[in-house]
Formats: sequence, C-alpha cells, structure tokens
Amino acid sequence: MQAEKIKGEIQRKVEEYYQAQFANKLFVAGETYIPVSGRVFDEDDMVHLMEATLDFWLTEGRFARQFEIEFAQTLGVRTATLCNSGSSANLLAVSALTSIKLEDARLQPGDEVITVAAGFPATVGPIVQNGLVPVFVDVELGTYNIDVSRLEEAISPKTRAIMIAHTLGNPFNLEVVTSVAKRHKLWLIEDNCDALGSTYNGKNTGSFGDIATLSFYPAHHITMGEGGCVLTKSPKMRTLVESFRDWGRDCWCAPGEENTCAKRFDWQLGGLPHGYDHKYIYSHIGYNLKVTDMQAAVGVAQLKKLPKFIAARKKNWQLLYDGLKAYERFIVLPKAEANSDPSWFGFLITVKPDAPFSRTALTEYLEENKVATRALFAGNLLLQPAFQNIEHRVVGDLDVTNTIMNQTFWIGVYPGITEAMIGYMLDMFGQFFNRY
Repeated sequence: MQAEKIKGEIQRKVEEYYQAQFANKLFVAGETYIPVSGRVFDEDDMVHLMEATLDFWLTEGRFARQFEIEFAQTLGVRTATLCNSGSSANLLAVSALTSIKLEDARLQPGDEVITVAAGFPATVGPIVQNGLVPVFVDVELGTYNIDVSRLEEAISPKTRAIMIAHTLGNPFNLEVVTSVAKRHKLWLIEDNCDALGSTYNGKNTGSFGDIATLSFYPAHHITMGEGGCVLTKSPKMRTLVESFRDWGRDCWCAPGEENTCAKRFDWQLGGLPHGYDHKYIYSHIGYNLKVTDMQAAVGVAQLKKLPKFIAARKKNWQLLYDGLKAYERFIVLPKAEANSDPSWFGFLITVKPDAPFSRTALTEYLEENKVATRALFAGNLLLQPAFQNIEHRVVGDLDVTNTIMNQTFWIGVYPGITEAMIGYMLDMFGQFFNRY
C-alpha cells in the first residue's frame, strides 16, 4: 500500500511537470522554428514511461506484449514483433527470409530483390548486407513511388523478392505490385515506416506484404523515442523474426520465461548432444535488437492517439496543397496514388526545370525564415559513397530519381504543426514566389 501511495504521488508530480515544462508552447511567426517532424506527446505518455520505469523490468515485458497485441489488431495483421528501430525492422525482415527453415523458398546470396534508388538507405542496406543484389527501378514524379510499368522488365531468373517503401506515406500501387509478386512467386516486403495509417482500397498498408516494417523514431507517426516493428502473416514467420532479433536463438520463450515448448531438454539440433538446453541453441547468425519496456510503454500511450495524429497529418497536407496550388507554374505538387488514402509523412515539392530559381534558393529562403526543409532522403542511392560500388542492376534509366535528387524537397505536416504555422509557411512561399 505504501508503494502504491508513493507511485500515485509520483504520477501527480509527473503530470504537473508536463504542464510546467511542455504544455502551451507559443508560436511566434518568424521566430519559432517549424521543424519537418517531431515528437507529439502529453502527460499520459510520460505517466506510462514513469510506470514502466518504476517496474524496473528494463528489457521487453508487459508493455511490449500489450503493444504488440494492440498494434497487430489495429493494422489487421496476425503478428507484430517489436525491435529497437525501423532500420532494424528492415534488417530483420530481410534476414528472416534467408532462414534455412524456409528451405527452397529462402533467399540466398546472389538472389535479386527489386527496389528503388529514390529512398532511404535502410530500405536497401539490408538487401546488400544479406548478400543479395538490389535491382533498381525508377519512380514516378508526383507520387514518388515505383514506376510499376517497369516491374515485369525488372524480373530475371534470379529475382526472388520485392522490397519498397510507401514514399512519405503515399502507398505504392499495391494492386500491380502484389499481382506481380504473386504471379512470379516473389516475397513482398513492405517498408511501411513512413506510412502508418495509410490505406489502399480501404485496407491498411503493412497488411499486404509477406512481411512489413514500421519505425517509431520521433519523426514518425507515433514514437517510442527509438523503436520499430515487424509485421507478419504467420506465427512461423514471427518465430524467424524473433530468432534473428534475439541472438539467432532457436528458443522462442519471452524474457523471464522458460520451457514454453514443454521439451526444453528434449531437443537435438545441429551437432549438439540430445537434451542440450534449448534456451542456448542457435539456428541463425542473429543480433540483439530488442526494445525496452520503457519504450513500449510510451508506444502503448501513443497508439491511443494515432487516429488524431493521422487526421492532423491529412489536414495539414491538404492546407499546404490548397495554399500552394496557385504556384504550380513553378513547382510540381504531390499527388496521392490512385485508390489510396495516405497518412502523410511530409509534403513533397519539386521545383520545375524551367523555374526562374533553383531548389537551393527556395530551401535556403525557407530555412532563413524558420521553415525546415529536407531532401527526399538519399536522392539517388547509387550516387551515395556507401553504395557506389555495390553489386546491383538498373532497369532502364533513373531519370526521375535524378530529378528528385536535384529538384525535390519536402516540408512537414506532423501533428505538432498548427494552422497558424501552416499559414506562416504559406506566407513565406508566397513572399518568395512573388519575387518572380
């Protein structure tokens, strides 16, 4: 009873601290910096974090299990497995498909994976790290997603998988991509890190692929600080993901549990003697990529806010679109993929080649006036130092990818951006464009 009383006092102090430190921040036009993204939280998030801290379980525990169950239900998938980042989620997704337990269906060194170069390195990095060969297809201007008209051309006898992201929350053409994957018996990995809450034909992105990934970095739709998740359609695939996440072990017991299989000392795998402790049998060359329960506790609180966050992102995106439409003589505005309803991560803008100013001139003006801008991640990955010498194949040309590298940037729509901020952002665009 004494502990519960103290806990209640701590909770009240945490709520008071939130109000004193974080609530009611004022926006001053021209003085307050407007970032492209950021954490949006309240006292409930901090109380959840406090509760997990007082549990002092530290590694994944009750909050992690709660989040995985609720998150899988939210997205309509069979299983959700937490890890420490979206990049790790991508690494686990690809690695799981290399498991010997998948027998002839597994990915093996030299197999090809179709992807795009106009994106984030963590989508392509795991392909290379697993000894696979990325096959790059160009994207479309406006949607910034893979040009599906080149998909069939990209397939060779070595092609075994497709791994692409929904660009800044805009679902790629899942009708065509899933059809091609099914017809050619290819694995489909959805990088859904920037698209939580997006739908295609009324169905959540992240529920179409064999495996999908999410990120909970502060820039994303909900946050745990650091964190990620792998979505699967079967318990078997979840077990493979967990194995690679948890040092490559064959045992699937949760932390603090043992003998879930009811035969802990009755296994014989590899060259080990019969009865060797299953908790210390390793089927894969794995990692340690687990999340902490403190992070998961924040995720549990954040998940309750997801519908509100999605609505705010959509509203901010539409306000920017409506306000910038008058300047289409200078810029290409983004457009949603057909049959989709994006939960936007950001607002993409491409400066037209014949515009009387450069992308740099526009972004420098915005930054000088406290409006943050970002390039579309790596631009053309193949021109990045780390990727210049990788084994790969390119289908056709990457002309649009290069246009994006040179002419495209994005601005924020995250829920921390208010209507007043949107109004100021549009004013800054107007002042710049009216020079011309």
